[in-house]
Amino acid sequence: MLPTLRRKLELLAERRDELERLLADPSVIGDQNAFRKLSREFARLEPVAQAMNEDRQAREDLAAAIELRADPELAAMAEEEIAAAEARIAELDTVLMGHLVPRDARDDGSLYLEVRAGTGGDEAAIFAGDLFRMYSRYAEKQGWKVEVESANQGEHGGYREVVARVEGDGAYSKLKFESGTHRVQRVPETESQGRIHTSAATVAIIAEEGGDVEIEINPADLRVDTYRSSGAGGQHVNKTDSAIRITHLPSGVVVESQTERSQHANRDKAMKRLKAMLVEAEIERREAAQAADRKLQVGSGDRSQRIRTYNFPQGRITDHRVEGLTLYDLPNVLEGALDPLIDRLAQEAQADALARLTDAP
Repeated sequence: MLPTLRRKLELLAERRDELERLLADPSVIGDQNAFRKLSREFARLEPVAQAMNEDRQAREDLAAAIELRADPELAAMAEEEIAAAEARIAELDTVLMGHLVPRDARDDGSLYLEVRAGTGGDEAAIFAGDLFRMYSRYAEKQGWKVEVESANQGEHGGYREVVARVEGDGAYSKLKFESGTHRVQRVPETESQGRIHTSAATVAIIAEEGGDVEIEINPADLRVDTYRSSGAGGQHVNKTDSAIRITHLPSGVVVESQTERSQHANRDKAMKRLKAMLVEAEIERREAAQAADRKLQVGSGDRSQRIRTYNFPQGRITDHRVEGLTLYDLPNVLEGALDPLIDRLAQEAQADALARLTDAP
Protein backbone atom coordinates (compact mmCIF):
# COMPACT_ATOMS: atom_id res chain seq x y z
CA MET A 1 0.00 0.00 0.00
CA LEU A 2 1.24 3.47 -0.86
CA PRO A 3 2.37 5.55 2.16
CA THR A 4 -0.07 8.32 1.21
CA LEU A 5 -2.98 5.88 1.35
CA ARG A 6 -1.83 4.47 4.69
CA ARG A 7 -1.66 8.01 6.09
CA LYS A 8 -5.27 8.57 5.03
CA LEU A 9 -6.25 5.45 6.94
CA GLU A 10 -4.36 6.63 10.01
CA LEU A 11 -6.27 9.93 9.86
CA LEU A 12 -9.56 8.04 9.74
CA ALA A 13 -8.54 6.00 12.80
CA GLU A 14 -7.56 9.20 14.61
CA ARG A 15 -10.94 10.71 13.73
CA ARG A 16 -12.61 7.63 15.24
CA ASP A 17 -10.74 8.23 18.53
CA GLU A 18 -11.78 11.88 18.45
CA LEU A 19 -15.42 10.89 17.94
CA GLU A 20 -15.24 8.52 20.91
CA ARG A 21 -14.21 11.46 23.11
CA LEU A 22 -16.91 13.72 21.65
CA LEU A 23 -19.64 11.14 22.22
CA ALA A 24 -18.73 11.10 25.93
CA ASP A 25 -19.07 14.90 26.14
CA PRO A 26 -22.23 15.90 28.09
CA SER A 27 -22.88 18.82 25.74
CA VAL A 28 -22.96 16.45 22.75
CA ILE A 29 -25.06 13.86 24.61
CA GLY A 30 -27.61 16.58 25.30
CA ASP A 31 -27.90 17.50 21.61
CA GLN A 32 -29.81 14.65 19.99
CA ASN A 33 -29.14 15.73 16.40
CA ALA A 34 -25.41 16.16 16.97
CA PHE A 35 -25.19 12.92 18.94
CA ARG A 36 -27.01 10.98 16.20
CA LYS A 37 -24.82 12.44 13.45
CA LEU A 38 -21.57 11.73 15.32
CA SER A 39 -22.76 8.23 16.26
CA ARG A 40 -23.31 7.40 12.60
CA GLU A 41 -19.86 8.64 11.70
CA PHE A 42 -18.34 6.67 14.58
CA ALA A 43 -20.11 3.50 13.40
CA ARG A 44 -18.66 3.97 9.89
CA LEU A 45 -15.12 4.51 11.20
CA GLU A 46 -15.07 1.78 13.85
CA PRO A 47 -14.31 -0.98 11.27
CA VAL A 48 -11.41 1.12 9.94
CA ALA A 49 -9.86 1.42 13.39
CA GLN A 50 -10.38 -2.28 14.05
CA ALA A 51 -8.75 -3.28 10.76
CA MET A 52 -5.83 -0.93 11.45
CA ASN A 53 -5.29 -2.59 14.84
CA GLU A 54 -5.39 -6.04 13.25
CA ASP A 55 -2.94 -4.90 10.58
CA ARG A 56 -0.57 -3.57 13.25
CA GLN A 57 -0.73 -6.88 15.12
CA ALA A 58 -0.10 -8.87 11.93
CA ARG A 59 2.99 -6.80 11.17
CA GLU A 60 4.29 -7.29 14.69
CA ASP A 61 3.74 -11.05 14.29
CA LEU A 62 5.66 -10.97 11.02
CA ALA A 63 8.60 -9.14 12.57
CA ALA A 64 8.72 -11.61 15.48
CA ALA A 65 8.61 -14.59 13.12
CA ILE A 66 11.44 -13.17 11.02
CA GLU A 67 13.59 -12.92 14.17
CA LEU A 68 12.79 -16.55 15.05
CA ARG A 69 14.00 -17.69 11.65
CA ALA A 70 17.58 -17.02 12.75
CA ASP A 71 17.29 -19.91 15.23
CA PRO A 72 17.95 -23.20 13.36
CA GLU A 73 15.67 -25.16 15.70
CA LEU A 74 12.75 -22.76 15.16
CA ALA A 75 13.33 -21.93 11.47
CA ALA A 76 10.67 -24.32 10.12
CA MET A 77 8.00 -23.03 12.51
CA ALA A 78 9.08 -19.45 11.77
CA GLU A 79 8.56 -19.96 8.03
CA GLU A 80 5.00 -21.11 8.66
CA GLU A 81 4.29 -18.09 10.86
CA ILE A 82 5.85 -15.74 8.28
CA ALA A 83 3.63 -17.16 5.54
CA ALA A 84 0.52 -16.84 7.74
CA ALA A 85 1.37 -13.25 8.73
CA GLU A 86 2.07 -12.20 5.14
CA ALA A 87 -1.23 -13.71 3.98
CA ARG A 88 -3.08 -11.89 6.77
CA ILE A 89 -1.41 -8.57 5.89
CA ALA A 90 -2.38 -8.98 2.22
CA GLU A 91 -5.97 -9.73 3.25
CA LEU A 92 -6.10 -6.69 5.52
CA ASP A 93 -4.63 -4.50 2.77
CA THR A 94 -7.68 -5.30 0.64
CA VAL A 95 -10.02 -4.58 3.55
CA LEU A 96 -8.33 -1.29 4.37
CA MET A 97 -8.29 -0.15 0.76
CA GLY A 98 -12.02 -0.76 0.68
CA HIS A 99 -12.44 1.76 3.50
CA LEU A 100 -10.74 4.40 1.35
CA VAL A 101 -13.31 4.21 -1.43
CA PRO A 102 -15.19 7.52 -1.44
CA ARG A 103 -18.56 7.04 0.18
CA ASP A 104 -21.71 8.20 -1.59
CA ALA A 105 -23.41 10.62 0.80
CA ARG A 106 -26.79 9.46 -0.55
CA ASP A 107 -26.33 5.79 0.36
CA ASP A 108 -28.10 5.87 3.73
CA GLY A 109 -31.22 7.55 2.40
CA SER A 110 -34.50 6.75 0.69
CA LEU A 111 -35.25 6.94 -3.03
CA TYR A 112 -37.78 7.31 -5.82
CA LEU A 113 -38.36 4.23 -7.95
CA GLU A 114 -39.66 4.80 -11.48
CA VAL A 115 -40.61 1.88 -13.74
CA ARG A 116 -41.84 2.52 -17.29
CA ALA A 117 -42.91 0.16 -20.05
CA GLY A 118 -40.67 0.30 -23.12
CA THR A 119 -40.88 -1.55 -26.40
CA GLY A 120 -43.28 -4.46 -26.53
CA GLY A 121 -46.78 -3.05 -26.14
CA ASP A 122 -49.03 -4.76 -23.59
CA GLU A 123 -46.30 -7.29 -22.72
CA ALA A 124 -43.93 -4.44 -21.81
CA ALA A 125 -46.53 -3.04 -19.41
CA ILE A 126 -47.02 -6.47 -17.84
CA PHE A 127 -43.23 -6.81 -17.45
CA ALA A 128 -43.04 -3.35 -15.87
CA GLY A 129 -45.59 -4.60 -13.37
CA ASP A 130 -43.46 -7.69 -12.70
CA LEU A 131 -40.41 -5.50 -12.04
CA PHE A 132 -42.31 -3.20 -9.71
CA ARG A 133 -43.61 -6.21 -7.80
CA MET A 134 -40.04 -7.61 -7.62
CA TYR A 135 -38.72 -4.41 -6.08
CA SER A 136 -41.70 -4.16 -3.74
CA ARG A 137 -41.06 -7.72 -2.49
CA TYR A 138 -37.38 -6.93 -2.01
CA ALA A 139 -38.26 -3.77 -0.07
CA GLU A 140 -40.64 -5.79 2.10
CA LYS A 141 -37.84 -8.24 2.92
CA GLN A 142 -35.63 -5.29 3.92
CA GLY A 143 -38.31 -3.75 6.13
CA TRP A 144 -38.69 -0.69 3.91
CA LYS A 145 -41.87 1.23 3.16
CA VAL A 146 -43.09 1.57 -0.46
CA GLU A 147 -45.58 4.32 -1.26
CA VAL A 148 -46.94 4.69 -4.80
CA GLU A 149 -47.01 8.34 -5.86
CA SER A 150 -48.43 7.95 -9.36
CA ALA A 151 -49.40 5.04 -11.59
CA ASN A 152 -50.72 4.54 -15.11
CA GLN A 153 -51.94 0.98 -15.46
CA GLY A 154 -51.68 -1.07 -18.64
CA GLU A 155 -54.80 -2.24 -20.48
CA HIS A 156 -53.99 -5.92 -19.87
CA GLY A 157 -52.25 -5.61 -16.51
CA GLY A 158 -49.04 -4.16 -15.21
CA TYR A 159 -48.12 -0.51 -15.65
CA ARG A 160 -47.36 1.85 -18.46
CA GLU A 161 -45.66 3.88 -15.74
CA VAL A 162 -45.42 3.70 -11.96
CA VAL A 163 -43.55 5.97 -9.56
CA ALA A 164 -43.05 5.11 -5.90
CA ARG A 165 -41.11 6.40 -2.94
CA VAL A 166 -39.08 3.74 -1.15
CA GLU A 167 -38.28 4.71 2.42
CA GLY A 168 -35.73 2.88 4.53
CA ASP A 169 -32.19 3.04 5.88
CA GLY A 170 -29.69 2.21 3.16
CA ALA A 171 -32.34 1.82 0.46
CA TYR A 172 -30.39 3.86 -2.09
CA SER A 173 -27.14 2.00 -1.44
CA LYS A 174 -28.89 -1.28 -2.29
CA LEU A 175 -30.95 -0.28 -5.32
CA LYS A 176 -28.80 2.38 -6.98
CA PHE A 177 -27.42 -0.14 -9.49
CA GLU A 178 -30.88 -0.93 -10.91
CA SER A 179 -31.18 2.09 -13.23
CA GLY A 180 -31.29 1.16 -16.90
CA THR A 181 -33.19 -0.91 -19.44
CA HIS A 182 -34.41 -4.35 -18.35
CA ARG A 183 -35.27 -6.82 -21.12
CA VAL A 184 -37.57 -9.84 -20.92
CA GLN A 185 -37.73 -12.86 -23.22
CA ARG A 186 -40.82 -15.03 -22.81
CA VAL A 187 -44.06 -16.19 -24.41
CA PRO A 188 -46.69 -13.54 -23.63
CA GLU A 189 -50.06 -14.65 -22.27
CA THR A 190 -51.65 -12.98 -25.29
CA GLU A 191 -49.53 -15.02 -27.75
CA SER A 192 -51.62 -17.84 -29.19
CA GLN A 193 -48.83 -19.58 -31.15
CA GLY A 194 -46.29 -19.89 -28.35
CA ARG A 195 -43.66 -17.60 -29.85
CA ILE A 196 -41.07 -15.98 -27.62
CA HIS A 197 -41.25 -12.19 -27.61
CA THR A 198 -38.69 -9.67 -26.39
CA SER A 199 -39.97 -6.65 -24.49
CA ALA A 200 -38.37 -4.03 -22.29
CA ALA A 201 -38.98 -1.69 -19.39
CA THR A 202 -36.83 1.07 -17.97
CA VAL A 203 -36.02 1.56 -14.31
CA ALA A 204 -34.78 4.77 -12.71
CA ILE A 205 -33.51 4.99 -9.14
CA ILE A 206 -33.34 8.56 -7.87
CA ALA A 207 -31.97 9.41 -4.43
CA GLU A 208 -34.35 11.42 -2.29
CA GLU A 209 -31.49 13.38 -0.71
CA GLY A 210 -28.92 15.09 -2.90
CA GLY A 211 -25.92 14.61 -0.65
CA ASP A 212 -23.50 17.48 -1.21
CA VAL A 213 -25.30 18.77 -4.33
CA GLU A 214 -27.66 21.69 -3.88
CA ILE A 215 -30.18 22.81 -6.52
CA GLU A 216 -32.11 26.08 -6.45
CA ILE A 217 -35.43 25.99 -8.29
CA ASN A 218 -36.73 29.29 -9.65
CA PRO A 219 -40.54 29.42 -9.31
CA ALA A 220 -40.65 31.29 -12.62
CA ASP A 221 -39.28 28.15 -14.30
CA LEU A 222 -42.27 26.05 -13.25
CA ARG A 223 -45.61 25.39 -14.90
CA VAL A 224 -48.12 23.97 -12.42
CA ASP A 225 -51.27 22.22 -13.63
CA THR A 226 -54.05 20.74 -11.53
CA TYR A 227 -56.36 17.92 -12.57
CA ARG A 228 -58.81 15.44 -11.13
CA SER A 229 -57.21 12.46 -9.43
CA SER A 230 -57.97 8.91 -10.48
CA GLY A 231 -57.38 5.44 -9.03
CA ALA A 232 -57.20 4.51 -5.37
CA GLY A 233 -58.38 6.93 -2.73
CA GLY A 234 -62.14 6.56 -2.64
CA GLN A 235 -64.76 8.92 -4.07
CA HIS A 236 -62.99 12.07 -2.87
CA VAL A 237 -60.19 11.88 -5.43
CA ASN A 238 -62.68 11.99 -8.31
CA LYS A 239 -64.51 15.09 -7.06
CA THR A 240 -61.77 17.70 -6.65
CA ASP A 241 -58.84 18.92 -8.73
CA SER A 242 -56.31 17.92 -6.08
CA ALA A 243 -53.76 16.23 -8.35
CA ILE A 244 -50.70 18.25 -9.34
CA ARG A 245 -48.49 18.17 -12.42
CA ILE A 246 -45.35 20.33 -12.35
CA THR A 247 -43.21 20.95 -15.42
CA HIS A 248 -39.69 22.32 -15.01
CA LEU A 249 -39.46 24.35 -18.21
CA PRO A 250 -35.63 24.59 -18.60
CA SER A 251 -35.13 20.82 -18.35
CA GLY A 252 -38.50 19.51 -19.49
CA VAL A 253 -38.78 17.31 -16.39
CA VAL A 254 -42.40 16.58 -15.47
CA VAL A 255 -43.57 15.23 -12.11
CA GLU A 256 -47.04 14.35 -10.89
CA SER A 257 -48.64 13.57 -7.56
CA GLN A 258 -52.23 12.52 -6.90
CA THR A 259 -52.13 10.27 -3.86
CA GLU A 260 -52.94 12.92 -1.23
CA ARG A 261 -56.36 14.41 -0.57
CA SER A 262 -55.18 18.01 -0.66
CA GLN A 263 -53.67 19.92 -3.54
CA HIS A 264 -51.12 21.44 -1.16
CA ALA A 265 -49.86 18.04 0.01
CA ASN A 266 -49.60 16.78 -3.57
CA ARG A 267 -47.68 19.89 -4.57
CA ASP A 268 -45.19 19.36 -1.71
CA LYS A 269 -44.65 15.76 -2.81
CA ALA A 270 -44.21 16.73 -6.44
CA MET A 271 -41.72 19.49 -5.60
CA LYS A 272 -39.66 17.14 -3.47
CA ARG A 273 -39.43 14.61 -6.30
CA LEU A 274 -38.67 17.32 -8.87
CA LYS A 275 -35.75 18.54 -6.80
CA ALA A 276 -34.46 14.97 -6.43
CA MET A 277 -34.64 14.46 -10.21
CA LEU A 278 -32.79 17.71 -10.95
CA VAL A 279 -30.08 16.84 -8.41
CA GLU A 280 -29.74 13.38 -9.99
CA ALA A 281 -29.31 14.95 -13.44
CA GLU A 282 -26.62 17.28 -12.10
CA ILE A 283 -24.75 14.41 -10.43
CA GLU A 284 -24.91 12.38 -13.66
CA ARG A 285 -23.50 15.34 -15.58
CA ARG A 286 -20.59 15.72 -13.15
CA GLU A 287 -19.82 12.01 -13.08
CA ALA A 288 -19.87 11.79 -16.87
CA ALA A 289 -17.42 14.66 -17.11
CA GLN A 290 -15.07 13.18 -14.50
CA ALA A 291 -15.22 9.51 -15.48
CA ALA A 292 -16.23 9.15 -19.10
CA ASP A 293 -14.22 5.95 -19.40
CA ARG A 294 -15.71 4.04 -16.46
CA LYS A 295 -15.71 0.35 -17.22
CA LEU A 296 -18.69 -0.50 -15.05
CA GLN A 297 -21.53 1.94 -15.53
CA VAL A 298 -23.49 0.72 -12.51
CA GLY A 299 -25.50 3.43 -10.88
CA SER A 300 -24.84 5.81 -13.76
CA GLY A 301 -28.55 6.46 -14.27
CA ASP A 302 -28.22 5.86 -18.01
CA ARG A 303 -31.73 4.64 -18.70
CA SER A 304 -30.96 3.78 -22.33
CA GLN A 305 -28.33 1.21 -21.33
CA ARG A 306 -29.50 -2.41 -21.43
CA ILE A 307 -28.38 -3.76 -18.11
CA ARG A 308 -30.22 -7.04 -17.58
CA THR A 309 -32.09 -9.79 -19.43
CA TYR A 310 -34.78 -12.02 -17.87
CA ASN A 311 -35.09 -15.19 -19.97
CA PHE A 312 -38.14 -17.19 -18.91
CA PRO A 313 -37.71 -20.30 -21.09
CA GLN A 314 -34.30 -20.94 -19.53
CA GLY A 315 -35.14 -19.55 -16.07
CA ARG A 316 -32.08 -17.35 -16.52
CA ILE A 317 -31.25 -13.81 -15.50
CA THR A 318 -28.11 -12.16 -16.88
CA ASP A 319 -26.62 -8.82 -15.88
CA HIS A 320 -24.68 -7.47 -18.87
CA ARG A 321 -22.45 -5.10 -16.90
CA VAL A 322 -20.45 -7.83 -15.20
CA GLU A 323 -18.85 -10.71 -17.06
CA GLY A 324 -20.22 -14.03 -15.90
CA LEU A 325 -23.05 -12.59 -13.80
CA THR A 326 -25.77 -15.08 -14.71
CA LEU A 327 -28.20 -16.77 -12.34
CA TYR A 328 -30.54 -19.66 -13.08
CA ASP A 329 -32.94 -18.61 -10.36
CA LEU A 330 -35.39 -16.36 -12.18
CA PRO A 331 -38.57 -17.28 -10.20
CA ASN A 332 -36.94 -16.45 -6.86
CA VAL A 333 -35.36 -13.24 -8.20
CA LEU A 334 -38.79 -12.05 -9.34
CA GLU A 335 -40.03 -12.78 -5.82
CA GLY A 336 -37.51 -10.30 -4.45
CA ALA A 337 -34.38 -12.45 -3.96
CA LEU A 338 -32.14 -9.73 -5.39
CA ASP A 339 -29.21 -9.95 -2.98
CA PRO A 340 -26.96 -12.15 -5.19
CA LEU A 341 -27.21 -9.56 -7.97
CA ILE A 342 -27.01 -6.49 -5.75
CA ASP A 343 -24.04 -7.79 -3.73
CA ARG A 344 -22.05 -8.70 -6.85
CA LEU A 345 -22.68 -5.31 -8.46
CA ALA A 346 -21.60 -3.57 -5.25
CA GLN A 347 -18.39 -5.62 -5.21
CA GLU A 348 -17.64 -4.75 -8.84
CA ALA A 349 -18.29 -1.06 -8.21
CA GLN A 350 -15.91 -1.13 -5.24
CA ALA A 351 -13.26 -2.92 -7.31
CA ASP A 352 -13.51 -0.23 -9.99
CA ALA A 353 -13.25 2.49 -7.35
CA LEU A 354 -10.17 0.83 -5.82
CA ALA A 355 -8.54 0.58 -9.25
CA ARG A 356 -9.06 4.29 -9.80
CA LEU A 357 -7.77 4.98 -6.28
CA THR A 358 -4.50 3.09 -6.80
CA ASP A 359 -4.04 4.54 -10.30
CA ALA A 360 -4.48 8.10 -9.06
CA PRO A 361 -1.30 10.21 -8.86
